[in-house]
Amino acid sequence: MGKGKLEKFQEIEGFANVVQPLVTAYSQTDHELKGHWHEKMFGNNNPIVLELGCGKGEYTVGLARRFPNKNFIGVDIKGARIWRGAKTSNEEQMKNVAFLRTRIETITSYFAENEISEIWVTFPDPQLKKRREKKRLTSNVFLSLYQKLLVDNGLVNLKTDSQFLYLYTVATAECNGLEIDHKTADLYSEPWLDDVLSIKTYYEQLHIDAGTKISYLSFHLPKNQPLIAPDGFDDEHQDLKDESREVAEEE
Repeated sequence: MGKGKLEKFQEIEGFANVVQPLVTAYSQTDHELKGHWHEKMFGNNNPIVLELGCGKGEYTVGLARRFPNKNFIGVDIKGARIWRGAKTSNEEQMKNVAFLRTRIETITSYFAENEISEIWVTFPDPQLKKRREKKRLTSNVFLSLYQKLLVDNGLVNLKTDSQFLYLYTVATAECNGLEIDHKTADLYSEPWLDDVLSIKTYYEQLHIDAGTKISYLSFHLPKNQPLIAPDGFDDEHQDLKDESREVAEEE
């Protein structure tokens, strides 16, 4: 492990807005903050928005700046990435920002039913191998987890450089009859592009500079609706699986 990472890990330990459960606690059912984020972390009853796979937390911090009457939590497993967003929000004395270091698979251990109003999934690994379909953060498996924390018909936003993942998520929404708000395979060409969607992560800017189009999808997720996967999608879109993600991610 490099010296920079060690320093970040040491510094992040002192951040009051970062929750880092012990690795051995990942399998436990409930964290003490589950159902209590409003009073124990934020001290208010404002809506809570999650950014899943937040990386450096650019969207978490960017949204928090724009919406001071909402609370934002970035979730990622890599502490060296979370450090950047946590440090920035601490330096700016932002009271509506927090970070949770855990795996997305364990998300229901940290948030109670109806505790979350909206979810952002920003540039996740598209998991192109068919045997990893269920690991896609917009698969019916993960959407079923989100149903447990979101308010009824809560909004899910996806921003991605992967056309495959974008089309897969559109297909998932459509085959389940989910209400789609916006969808585009080329976000920055749209006339309805707004300030919120213009927030760019570090890796997003690298993809844009490399000429990659950014896709965006937002849809509503109702409670208590069984969700299915789009049948045959991977086989029908095998050509898109050859797409390359040439911008290497920083560890």
